[in-house]
Order: sequence, then C-alpha cells, then structure tokens
Amino acid sequence: MSAPAVELRRPEGRWHRHREMVWGTSVTLDVRAGEEGLPPGPAVQHALDTAVANMRWVDAVFSTYRPDSLVTALRSGLLDERRLSRWDAAQGALLDVLQRCREARQLTDGCFDPWAVRGGFDPSGYVTAWAVERIADDLVRAGCANVCVDAGGDVVTRGSAAPGTPWAVGIRHPDDAGAVTGTVLPGNGAVSTSGTTERPAHIVDPRTGRPATGARSATVVGPDARLAGVLATALVVAGRDGARWFTGLGEWSAWSVDPAPADTAWSVGREHHLAR
Repeated sequence: MSAPAVELRRPEGRWHRHREMVWGTSVTLDVRAGEEGLPPGPAVQHALDTAVANMRWVDAVFSTYRPDSLVTALRSGLLDERRLSRWDAAQGALLDVLQRCREARQLTDGCFDPWAVRGGFDPSGYVTAWAVERIADDLVRAGCANVCVDAGGDVVTRGSAAPGTPWAVGIRHPDDAGAVTGTVLPGNGAVSTSGTTERPAHIVDPRTGRPATGARSATVVGPDARLAGVLATALVVAGRDGARWFTGLGEWSAWSVDPAPADTAWSVGREHHLAR
C-alpha cells in the first residue's frame, strides 16, 4: 500500500499543515483548532488528501503548460467553447471561469484580460485564487473551521488562527522578499498580491501588449479571493488610474507601490483591514 499523500503533524495537538507543489508554486494548507477543537485526525487527513486531489484536478483542467488540459485544447482550437457542456464537471468549471473572466475584464476597463496574451486565453491570473477559495471552503465543510490556504500571492482565511487570534497576512515588500511592509487581517476573506519585481514581464498590459508598468506591486483585501486576484493584477496594469473603478467596491481595500524609480505607495478603499 502506498504512503498517504498527506503527512499529519500535531506538535501540540492544535494544528495540521501540508505543503504541495502545484500550479508552479508552493501551496500551504494550514488547519488550526479553535474553541470547538478539531475533527478526529483521520477526518482531517481525508479532508487534506481531498484538497490535494482537487489541486491536481484544477491543474489538469486549467494548466496552459499541460498538452492534455482543457485550456490547452481551447487555446489550440481543438475545443470550441460553444460545444462545452455544463453536465461535464471539468467543462462546466471552464465555462464558469470563462464567464467570470469576461466579467472581470469589464469591471477593470480591460486591465484584466486573459484573452490579450500570447498563445490565446490564459486564465491563470484568475484560476489560482478561484481554486484556493474552493479548497478553503471545502475544508470548512469537512469540519475544519479555522483554515488558511496560501498559494504564493493568493491567500484565503476562514475562522481564526487560534481562539481569540485572527489570521494575519503580511504584505511582502516589493524589493525585499524577506521583508513585509504591513499586515492585514482578512477575517473570512482573501488577500491577493501581484507584482513585477521578481518576474518583470509576466504581467502584460492588455492595452499595449507590453509588460505592465502601472505599479511594482498591488495587494488587495476583500471577501472574495477570485475577485481579489483579478483586482491585484489589474492594479499592477492600471496603477493609480485603477482607483477610479476600485473605489466603487465597498468591501475592498488595496495597497499599491508605484513603479520605479518612485519610492511611493498609495491605498484605496476600506482601511480597517490594515494592522501595522
């Protein structure tokens, strides 16, 4: 019999953690005990194993690097969007992502546009956050009320880190990976950060086809990880001009660093998330 996919550790009987390399990054699943305790160990292990299986399913459907993924078939023309069926789980998920990406493109005045990239439709900027939120909510439904799922720039939290202690997520300094510029308390929400420091050309301005220059980094905090990821990417493209469409989002806040050589930052939206 093969070893279990998830190795559970309980240093003080109060938490479980698993890291998985997928989607080109390291995803951490952190499950904590609250006042209500935790489900039995085998139940938590099953929930984490299910989460890992779901991560791999997302990769199989949406990866632009896998020749056998649905997104690759769509990009190559082998798959026609009009022939996708909602009766099929994978195709239904792809249809949902296509619809949400169109809505995001309209919301951000085209600053987020997965169709305006080389090679065709690339939903990676949306899908990671979408998947992280699904995984967090699945863990909660499995009885793990206090959860943090961290996939690089996309973080989703549910419940609390410990009884009476909220989850705290650091905002990484755009020029120093080992430093943080502040801490946010997302509650039952999400934090997404996008930037151009480590990979200067990976975010493209859909309006020009060139690397984005609106901001060095942008962090967005709000109730929905899927939209947080979209907004963070769009603010890197739009820079301060993005405040125009961002201010209409009542439950959201953003913190952005201007492009070099400027050494300035700005914020927009609700301020109560920030715990410096």
